[in-house]
Amino acid sequence: MIAIVDYGAGNLRSVSKALDRLGAANVVTDDPRRVEAADRLILPGVGAFGACVAGVRERGFEEAVRAFIDSGRPFLGICVGLQILVETSSESPESQGLGLIRGDCPRFDSGLKVPHMGWNEVRRTQAPSRLFAGAPPDARFYFVHSYYIRPIGEDAQFVTAECDYGARFAAAFERDNLMAVQFHPEKSQRWGLKLLANFASL
Repeated sequence: MIAIVDYGAGNLRSVSKALDRLGAANVVTDDPRRVEAADRLILPGVGAFGACVAGVRERGFEEAVRAFIDSGRPFLGICVGLQILVETSSESPESQGLGLIRGDCPRFDSGLKVPHMGWNEVRRTQAPSRLFAGAPPDARFYFVHSYYIRPIGEDAQFVTAECDYGARFAAAFERDNLMAVQFHPEKSQRWGLKLLANFASL
């Protein structure tokens, strides 16, 4: 069973419907206790960094998410569900992220139109990748975001895919069982479904 965390923000139904289409059993839950019993966990996200982090903490999901990742079971963050895994974001400088990935979350350069919205090519920086298995190296995915993660230190090596928008930025992160993507696989048609299917089969 794949649990999809409902902390008051995110494309919950879109993610659930995409998994339904794949025949992957899933449940949308606002109960941290359901996370404990799940085989896999998805943390989606739409909206502001600070509001999303606050929602995770206020609904009691922070410790549940940490314990789940520590258990070694597959975890997938999507969009802001990736961003809140880092330490800080220029979007909400007063809010501390979960700090599961060392780094920050800057805004795109002021000369660029934001949000970065629409289809863009995602290029693998490492192989093999469990998430992108079976997808072509130039597959395109759907993005909607104004901020992006910038891992530092040892975590920089776990960026497994990048995208160009003014400059290269991290589009996917895979460190052991902790995986996350900046784009929306649930909106990315064929290759987004392939990525979700890969995750569901881990």
